[in-house]
Amino acid sequence: MIKLLSVRFAYQNALTPVFDDFNWQAKRGEAWAVLGPSGCGKSTLLYLLAGLRMPTKGQVLVDGSVLTRPRPQTGLILQDFGLLPWATVSQNAVLGFKVRTFYGPDGKHAPAAVKANLSVDPWLERLGLTAEKHKFPGQLSGGQRQRVAIARTLALNPDLLLMDEPFSSLDAPTREGLQQLTLELLQENNLTLVMVTHAIEEAVILGRKILLLGQPPNRQPEIIDNPGSGQPEYRDSPEYVRLVRDLRRRIGEG
Repeated sequence: MIKLLSVRFAYQNALTPVFDDFNWQAKRGEAWAVLGPSGCGKSTLLYLLAGLRMPTKGQVLVDGSVLTRPRPQTGLILQDFGLLPWATVSQNAVLGFKVRTFYGPDGKHAPAAVKANLSVDPWLERLGLTAEKHKFPGQLSGGQRQRVAIARTLALNPDLLLMDEPFSSLDAPTREGLQQLTLELLQENNLTLVMVTHAIEEAVILGRKILLLGQPPNRQPEIIDNPGSGQPEYRDSPEYVRLVRDLRRRIGEG
């Protein structure tokens, strides 16, 4: 699904590249959490996968094709929700459909085969937003606003879901509820997930595999298998506690 081949990326005038001859791959249907200290390149990696930044050397491949621009089958969910404050829940949720209608099924901005009569209503219902569909973002809680962003993205039927610290601004009960919802949606829709987070506990809950980045330049990916992710009561298990402790030590040493 995802392959990074000898990728190098450096910001303009930076003395050290973020990635240098970096190779990494993720298979279809896998759930990855990207973890590391501030400034290690977590969000940069996500933007490379989204096609919003291009490597200065090497290639990023998604679904077998070299990425040269954002692809319509990739969904990106950001920390700030990205909602239009003057639009209702329903209007925000259909925004992706309107953009695709503007371009048409050109294969670049929208898939070449677009389903007819697409509707966001099933997703609003699935995410518990039907009663709020005529409200504006300012009338919603943080958790509800994030659910709108998720509904807008999943309504477009992506095969790759990229999330950039999507729950960091939410209170603990809301965050845990949305983490569980994300696990359910991944399983129901066979999505490939790459989620950036600064929270070790969140990475262990959501990432079946964890990509640990260090201070730049990143040359060799450090990968931690986490088979317990998604299992019932995993948060209360000794395996969860041990992995959280180990990751905290690794990041501290890094």
